[in-house]
Amino acid sequence: MSFEGETSSSAAVDNSISTVLREAFVGSNRDFTQGSILAALVILAIPMILEMSMEALFAIVDTFFVSKLGAESIAVVGLTESVLVLIYAVAIGLSIGATATVARRTGEKDLDGAARSAAHIIYLGLIVSVVMGAIGVIFAPDIFRLLRAEPSVIELGTPFMRIMFASNAVIVFLFLLNAIFRGAGDAAIALRVLIIANGLNILFCPLLIFGIGPFPELGVTGAATATVIGRGSGVAYAAWALFARSNGGRIEIRRQHWKFDPVLLWSLVRLSSTAILQFLIATASWTGLVVIMAGFGTVALAGYQIGLRVIVFVILPAVGLANAAATLVGQNLGAGKPERAERSVWMAGAINAVLLGIAGMFFVFFSDVVIGIFTTDPQVSQYGRDCLRIVGYGYAFYGLGMVMESSFNGAGDTLTPTWLNLFVFWVFEIPLAYVLAYHFGWGPQGAFWAITLAFSLLAVSAALLFKRGKWKLKVV
Repeated sequence: MSFEGETSSSAAVDNSISTVLREAFVGSNRDFTQGSILAALVILAIPMILEMSMEALFAIVDTFFVSKLGAESIAVVGLTESVLVLIYAVAIGLSIGATATVARRTGEKDLDGAARSAAHIIYLGLIVSVVMGAIGVIFAPDIFRLLRAEPSVIELGTPFMRIMFASNAVIVFLFLLNAIFRGAGDAAIALRVLIIANGLNILFCPLLIFGIGPFPELGVTGAATATVIGRGSGVAYAAWALFARSNGGRIEIRRQHWKFDPVLLWSLVRLSSTAILQFLIATASWTGLVVIMAGFGTVALAGYQIGLRVIVFVILPAVGLANAAATLVGQNLGAGKPERAERSVWMAGAINAVLLGIAGMFFVFFSDVVIGIFTTDPQVSQYGRDCLRIVGYGYAFYGLGMVMESSFNGAGDTLTPTWLNLFVFWVFEIPLAYVLAYHFGWGPQGAFWAITLAFSLLAVSAALLFKRGKWKLKVV
């Protein structure tokens, strides 16, 4: 059996299932601008899906152990994460610029150009990390108050938030360095980075939260410390893979690539700044939903946060498949094959919609089983179950929508999904959530239904805009 696809100029390429799966896990040197599209998707998507699953594990592990400390600790992690998503937005925005540029240069067979782009993206990452860290450390208590946290939550959570912001560089560079590997088609390395980071986080989280053995009992602050240790180690490995390896890699940054090029830096700033705005708009909407949920008390907020963590845990692997499509778009546009890029996107979108649709139906029918893993509090459980069940109805739509948005980004068209996110999440979702929750008296369920309807609108709108094909003309 094999993955069939369009013919390649290299008839010797082995597309058997065993070969494709092996390349997915250990790395591949094949040219993704020719040959079987399905094989290319599998080779890129499997490590990217597993990579994003590893990223999702950070939140799940923290929530699992912190939930043993009570509702206030859950609220601390949830509120902090609702602000950290802004850091994630910056990191993802920069990574979009990295993936789009590196993928385009790779498709053009300009490996020196790809390495120079990667080096200048790292410059940008250093700058934004310093700025965001200073803001978070100084204003942590004020941020909690802005989110309407109760005084006890503010006191408990301020050290946690300060640690997370002070170490935000490990978040930024975990996304950024992996995005460089993805753009070059070296997804297997990105997977190994997350395995290292998560393994250490899982190890140190209970040790530092509960003070097991010689370790101090740090409570909720221990979760932050463990996360920093894990992510920091992953970044160290990624840096070694990018800077210190000799041959064997798709992309390697050498001394000559660090020569400062203001024109290149400015082009990356323009591309990445729009992508950052795009994800700030999308992720800040989750913060807006947290503010709406906080009006129903700490218990409702805790239930929502548990449900949200599970939702993100399932969505992130689907982002892996969307990232694979984005890489294929960038490389195939660079190779002058826009039609192949388009076929890759529709194939990935269909697969993603089916997979997330199945996951959504699981949440609809088994939400009580899933939430029961994290809490036994009946009130917290009820809110968590409602969140999973209602949002699950829109999962299939979101699977398609995220592939479409990622594909725009892979082409370097970051403006189209930015406008989409602004309209769908801020003009439609947030006002609808508030009206349903408070004006119509639906409570938290109103916010959950707004999320589902927004997912559906995003998918339909993105697919229609993608079909127009203007993204094929984007110059990067």
